[in-house]
Amino acid sequence: MTKRSDSAVTEKIKGAARFIQDKILKKQKPTMSTPIRSLGNVKYRSDRGYFEILGKNKVRTLTVSTVKTFAQTLKMMSLSKELIEKSDMATKREAYYISKNWGKAGFAEQPESDTIMDDVEAMFGVNREQLKFIPEEKGGEVAGKLVVIDSDAKGKKLKIDCTRFGSGSYSIPIDVEDLEFSSNAKFVLAIETAGMFQRLVKYDYWDKNNCILISMGGVPTRACRRFVRRLSDKLKVPVYAFVDGDPYGYFNIYRTLKVGSGNAAHLNQFFCVPKTRFLGVTPQDIIDYKLPTHPLKEVDIKRAKDALKNDPFVKHHKPWQAAINQMLKMGVRVEQQAFAKHGLDYVVSEYLPRKLKNTAKFLP
Repeated sequence: MTKRSDSAVTEKIKGAARFIQDKILKKQKPTMSTPIRSLGNVKYRSDRGYFEILGKNKVRTLTVSTVKTFAQTLKMMSLSKELIEKSDMATKREAYYISKNWGKAGFAEQPESDTIMDDVEAMFGVNREQLKFIPEEKGGEVAGKLVVIDSDAKGKKLKIDCTRFGSGSYSIPIDVEDLEFSSNAKFVLAIETAGMFQRLVKYDYWDKNNCILISMGGVPTRACRRFVRRLSDKLKVPVYAFVDGDPYGYFNIYRTLKVGSGNAAHLNQFFCVPKTRFLGVTPQDIIDYKLPTHPLKEVDIKRAKDALKNDPFVKHHKPWQAAINQMLKMGVRVEQQAFAKHGLDYVVSEYLPRKLKNTAKFLP
C-alpha cells in the first residue's frame, strides 16, 4: 500500500478548500464530489481479486438544505489538517466530541460524524489513518508461528514472538503498515469468533500444525484485514477463513475479508485478501458432520437472497450460488461452536484435519 506523505494529504485538503473559496468569490455555488460507496457502484474484478469502484459520484451543492452537511465536511477537513500539522491523532469518538465546539455544525450522534469522515476519506482517496482518525476497536488477535518486527516510540526495533504469549495473544495494532514479519508457517487460519480462536490456542493447534491463528472478532477491522493481506503477500502461504455458517459470516465477514466491501470500495485493493479460501462452516458441513442448527431468521433469508441477486462476488462464483441455495433450502444456520456436540476437541482432532486434506474443494 502506497502511503501518502502528510504534506500530500494536507495539500489535498487545502486544494479542496481553495476550490470552494474560488467558487464563492465568483458568486457560484460550490460543490463537493465523493464516490458512491455501495455494492451498486462496484464491480468484482476476478483478475485482481477484489471489488473495484465504478465512476458514480454523489455531488453535494451548497444550498439552504445542505449548508449544515457542507459545514460539517469542511470542519472535518480542517480538523484533519490540524491533526496532521500537529503530528497528533484523534479517535473517531473523540472527533465526534470535538464537533461539540462547532456550534450548529456539531454532530448530534456519532454515526453522523462517521459518515462525514468516510466521505472525506473517499473524496481524497486516502484512508482514515492518513487523515489522523483512528478507530476505537482492536485490530484482532494473533497466535502462532510468527515473529512481528515493530518499533517502539524511539524507533528501536522490537521482535515480538507470537508463540510466547502463553494463554494470551498478540493484539494487532491500528497501524500495521511498517510492521515486518518472519515466519515459516504453512498457512494462516482466520477465525470469526474469539471463542473458537481461544479453543484452538488452548489445544496448541498452531504448534501442532505449524500455522498462524488470527481472531477476527466478527467483521474484521481494516487493520486486521490489512495485517492478513500483508502476511499473505509476504509469506506466500494460503489463508483459510473459518466462520459461522450463516449469511452474516459468509458475506459480512468472509466476503469482506476476501474482496472488500461496497462502503470501502475506494480502498479495497489494499484492505482485502484475494487469496483467502473458505474453509467452513458450509451448509454441506451440517450434513457431513451432523451438526445441530438454528432456523434461518428473516434477516438471514433476506441477506442471502439479496446476495444472490445483487452481490457481484456471489454472482461471479457458481459454487457460492449453490451453497447459498442449499442453505435456503435447508432453512438453517450453524455456529462454529456446534462441533462441541461431538466433544470439545473435535474441531482440532477431526474437522480441521479432514477439511485441510481437501483444500481444492474449498469454496472460492
